[in-house]
Amino acid sequence: MRNIKKLLFIVPFGLIALFNASGQTFTSYVNPFIGTGSFDEHSLSGNCYPGATIPFGMVQPGPDTRQAPSWGDDGNGYYYADSVIYGFSHTRLSGTGVSDFIDILLMPTTNKSEWVPVSTFSHDDEEAHPGYYRVKLQTYGIDAELSATTRCGIHHYTFPSGADQRLTLDLDHSSIKGRWGRTVINSQIRVISPTVIEGFRTITGWAKLRNIYFHIELSKPIVAHELMDGDFAVYDAPVINGEELHGVFDFDNNSANDLTVKLAISPVSIENARENMAAEAQSWDFDSYRSSADKEWDKYLGRIEVEGTDRDKTIFYTALYHTMVQPNTMSDVNGEYMATDYSIRKMPEGKTFYSTFSLWDTYRAAHPLYNLIVPEKNEEFAESLLLHHESYGHLPVWVLWGQENYCMIGNHSLPVLVDLAMKNIGNIDKKRILDACVESVTHTHLNFPSEVWEKYGYMPENLQSQSVSITLEESFDDWCVAQLAQNLGEKDIYERFAARSRYYEALFNPEHGFFQAKNDKGEWIEPFDPLKYGANGGNPYTEGNPWQWLWYVPHDVDRLISLLGGNKAFVKKLDDFFSITDTSGEKNVNASGFVGQYVQGNEPGHHAAYLYNYAGEPRKTQKMIHHIIEEFYNTQSTGYAGNDDCGEMSAWYIFSSMGFYPVNPASDEYAISSPVFSSVKIHLANGKTFTIEAPKKDKSEIYIKKQSIDGMPYKSNILKYETIMNGSTLQFKLSSK
Repeated sequence: MRNIKKLLFIVPFGLIALFNASGQTFTSYVNPFIGTGSFDEHSLSGNCYPGATIPFGMVQPGPDTRQAPSWGDDGNGYYYADSVIYGFSHTRLSGTGVSDFIDILLMPTTNKSEWVPVSTFSHDDEEAHPGYYRVKLQTYGIDAELSATTRCGIHHYTFPSGADQRLTLDLDHSSIKGRWGRTVINSQIRVISPTVIEGFRTITGWAKLRNIYFHIELSKPIVAHELMDGDFAVYDAPVINGEELHGVFDFDNNSANDLTVKLAISPVSIENARENMAAEAQSWDFDSYRSSADKEWDKYLGRIEVEGTDRDKTIFYTALYHTMVQPNTMSDVNGEYMATDYSIRKMPEGKTFYSTFSLWDTYRAAHPLYNLIVPEKNEEFAESLLLHHESYGHLPVWVLWGQENYCMIGNHSLPVLVDLAMKNIGNIDKKRILDACVESVTHTHLNFPSEVWEKYGYMPENLQSQSVSITLEESFDDWCVAQLAQNLGEKDIYERFAARSRYYEALFNPEHGFFQAKNDKGEWIEPFDPLKYGANGGNPYTEGNPWQWLWYVPHDVDRLISLLGGNKAFVKKLDDFFSITDTSGEKNVNASGFVGQYVQGNEPGHHAAYLYNYAGEPRKTQKMIHHIIEEFYNTQSTGYAGNDDCGEMSAWYIFSSMGFYPVNPASDEYAISSPVFSSVKIHLANGKTFTIEAPKKDKSEIYIKKQSIDGMPYKSNILKYETIMNGSTLQFKLSSK
């Protein structure tokens, strides 16, 4: 019976690829260069990259335009404004403000004297599509093409006729050393045969103590090679070990002008890297890899069909693409993965372990989106979070390469897991989820002293910095625990966490109508300035100011409205939020994409424009959402107003452009706005299709005049999950007034 269920789950998605009616592929609308630059001089880069990958793949071969990527504008190694390429590395983060990975750099060259080659390039001779990247290395006249399978990077280089043919391998290249203590601990290059190279490197950084193993196969034999550790070089030796390893490999320039390189990686062992290649990359036909990657992406992107202008479809499908670049596969084809305790564990047959969870960002909209379009993946993501808990003692806060880095605040594995459980997605035991959630939020870890939380009923700033933001976010996490406990009939747990979910009220100061920090004596910490920014410690507010954090009560909006004096006063406060442009001292670097005090370039207030719905002013939600969409998303490298954060900035656009958004990302409700597109079809895993119809004459028609569901008038500002899953049709009649 279990296998039959699986077939029913998967077949509808396969049909989408077969019946892509217009003949126009969904991948043709994706522009991977969107978000690779900065929106303006005041904004961080979107930190997206144009390299090749497949949905949720382990490997991401792509160009590195920085010798030592750091953070901010080049966290993934590529920045659109740069003009040189140092090579093509195989792992990278998408849209994060902090850099890591950037592993195993390959670079073809025609210069016999260079150990660390670098070439100029032009965007006029560069292209990127889902699963494919190409660039002309101008310095050497080499045409470089990249593609990928789940665990293998595929390179195809075309050298100038008669030129020397050389390939360099750099195991020292990584994110900038020193920041986060990033250091190569040990590495190895081993020449197995004239067409096979293997090795590994162990590196510590943002993810502590990462092992990455590789297996390389070459389409033609090496005729000479040289290996180097720092300044120590050896010629034609079979192996070298050290901390600053480079290898250069020469090929016969009287043979064919092209070279294909296949590189498989593994977090477990060289043997597993070999097995990964044997399973995924036996062919030497580069075009077959490119075609396969394109088909895989088209299948996933086709789970949502939209009708609108080519510009809007390009933004939409690129955003949808970015939501499925990460999390990353972290288990090998045999199911093995490295756990948080560095033991080698194995997934059940047919299951995959995933890592790279930017949870402070992605719980808000990306994971709710996965529950609609790739629920089978979100179930596997959830299982990976639970396995992390079993080996580490609490659910992950921010995890990459299987290791916790404690980035940001709260523990937002909880809403991801609870949302999945409450929607009855997959077969994960709800009691197992509840137990993991309870243990994780009653367990002290960085940024969350659990005993302080329950003793004071809020987080005192003198005992824990970022106290206001932590109090607000932990209140929401506790609400999530309470909902699942109630669902399972666990009365004591429900009452305990329902009470904790209201702790945020202790920090609301009615004198000025903001959340304000207190000390452990219950005294307000003065002076209070609603325009003063915090960063990531030493201030009550995380990457924002009191204005931006005022609205973070997604689980109890009605109570927030009451605290602010009722609907009229609430709307007035929101109006001020979207109009006051004053500053007080320096802004946080993550604050960009401003509408008044609202920030689109960072996540804490992403739901705020939808709050007008809850106070009887949906027209203001509709106007503001369309303003943000038009102002802060475009089809250029400047397409995002801040870091995309593993697809979260993209997920906000996906929901908002479709016309609804998960204000509370662990509930069955979505706030309604008006869609950008005249038609939206979400192909669901149950075989049904949820349809949104919003015919319009032009873009000025953004206000909802009438709406219906399946032909029946519908007056609520809230869309229910059940309505979506029933395959209903939501129809809008729009107006410019």
